[in-house]
Amino acid sequence: MHNMFRLIKMSCFVWILTGTLLASCGNEKANGDQGGAVGNQDTGWTLLPFNKLDSVNPILVPGTGRFFCPLRKKQVLWEQKDVFNPAIVVRDQKVMMLYRAQDTSGRPGGTSRIGLAESPDGIHFTRRPEPVLFPGEDPWKKYEWEGGCEDPRVVEDSLGNYIMTYTAYDGKLARLMVARSRDLIHWVKEGPAFAKASDGKYLDKWSKSGSIVSRYDGGKIIATRVHGKYWMYWGDQYIWAAVSDDLVNWQPVEMQQGEKPPVELRGQALAMPDLKIVVPTRKKKFDSDLVESGPPAMLTDRGILLIYNARNIPTIGDSSLAEGTYAAGEVLMDKNDPVRVIDRTADYFMRPDKPYERTGQVNQVCFLEGLARFRDMWFLYYGTADSKIAVAIKK
Repeated sequence: MHNMFRLIKMSCFVWILTGTLLASCGNEKANGDQGGAVGNQDTGWTLLPFNKLDSVNPILVPGTGRFFCPLRKKQVLWEQKDVFNPAIVVRDQKVMMLYRAQDTSGRPGGTSRIGLAESPDGIHFTRRPEPVLFPGEDPWKKYEWEGGCEDPRVVEDSLGNYIMTYTAYDGKLARLMVARSRDLIHWVKEGPAFAKASDGKYLDKWSKSGSIVSRYDGGKIIATRVHGKYWMYWGDQYIWAAVSDDLVNWQPVEMQQGEKPPVELRGQALAMPDLKIVVPTRKKKFDSDLVESGPPAMLTDRGILLIYNARNIPTIGDSSLAEGTYAAGEVLMDKNDPVRVIDRTADYFMRPDKPYERTGQVNQVCFLEGLARFRDMWFLYYGTADSKIAVAIKK
């Protein structure tokens, strides 16, 4: 039923949103105890609370769509294994979902491709039968095969072009990539976001999760310059920043001479010691092991609001959360200095607590990636256990 188009009456829709079937995701207080925050206790800047729509979640599950893979030279069930981590666009009064889907062929974990589904109500989606972005016989095959194309995030430029950041995975290294489209169906791949940065210094370094600073204008998410530059938050060990003149070629922000990182470097960060860490991990909290950008960052009057995902290790973080739990927080950046943290939520506002969030390809995961203003409400879409897709709503 999840891949069939279904209309519901608006009165029923409103009742679902306001009834007791909604479970609160929480509205935690914000503070500034770490990560460069200044201790502001005012929570007026947060986009909270969100309520999981338990009555219909998960709203998208693995499907039976068939696709002739140009590299395998055969038909594959391209979304048979898992669907998760969607980007969201509102277009023609519909919610358009670009989602990551995996098949069961080839490498362990399958190959990822990006599919497109649409919904008149933000809840019930009809899918296109074939993916819209996938590895092919093109210049980017060496980066995308056979791991695939993962985890899209989509914004618009001032001319109405759609700009997608996504992850290419060759089986060993993740690279942040950029693609353009006019219609969300036909995409032109622009290549690695950091290919030209610092004479290619970052081309072969691990990079992913590009969240471009944007203005949320009604249902549109429009990339917006700050002091003449486009800004993007990215990374999945810590959150770093990058700037661009054209939304295609990006330059990571590096530390100034004499500046030291706010935390001890670990993991992929060891290979990129010059990068300026914008949002670090925090000890004794839900974001102790890893932080990673969520939906496109939101430019507001108070600052730049970034919803982020975080992974926990109980021995160094929140002992009440299971090993490897992915939960979500929010951080407010200075809109006049996008690398400066103003405030940060003290605790998570969403965590895995449903069976389909706790068990799947990767257990204990709520991974937030798509956000839209639709029907005078906020719709927040997330991957569950790297296996399905769910939605939470803020009125």
